[in-house]
Amino acid sequence: MKKAIIGKKIGMTQIFTENGTVVPVTVVEAGPCVVVQKKNMDVDGYEAVQLAYGDVKEKRVTKPLKGHYDKHGVEYKKVIREFKLDDYDAFETGQVIKADMFEAGDKVDISGKSKGKGFQGVIKRHGQSRGPMAHGSKYHRSPGSMGASAYPARVMKGKNLPGQMGNKNVTALNLEVVQVSAEDNILLIKGAVPGPRGSLVSIKSSVKA
Repeated sequence: MKKAIIGKKIGMTQIFTENGTVVPVTVVEAGPCVVVQKKNMDVDGYEAVQLAYGDVKEKRVTKPLKGHYDKHGVEYKKVIREFKLDDYDAFETGQVIKADMFEAGDKVDISGKSKGKGFQGVIKRHGQSRGPMAHGSKYHRSPGSMGASAYPARVMKGKNLPGQMGNKNVTALNLEVVQVSAEDNILLIKGAVPGPRGSLVSIKSSVKA
């Protein structure tokens, strides 16, 4: 069964296996989520499951979203995400999905928005090496050749240059679920997960598993 859930990144820590090995893990509060709507081919032209997550005050919900929630008889939530899943028929409108749908050993893909780093130079943004730092050098942290003069006489497409770094949607593939705490709706994911602490993440079964 393909699985999907919305969660919140809590932070990172480490746990010990039975043989004493240290495993770095990211703590994710996964769910509970509620199925708001099932998109179907006849009405929408595609099949998808729409999940909602996060408690929110009624005054914080826009009128269009209120109408959407009321139409399907679901309590108001903060975030809505759609997932295209193979076993579309296994979900029902109003169904509550919790972290216990996952098991230790499951492989998952996790999507989130990466940390924003602001405007950065090529050394931090692209990992380029700096030039000599001696006083005679005229090249320290510059981007490098911009295309010469006679030929090609232009900046080549794809040239690594300074610019906005981070704050983009990133997906970490094929991560392993190390531990599941059903009571607290907590997943421990091996390794790092995109985004800062407190950011929203989407978790679904790995496409490469």
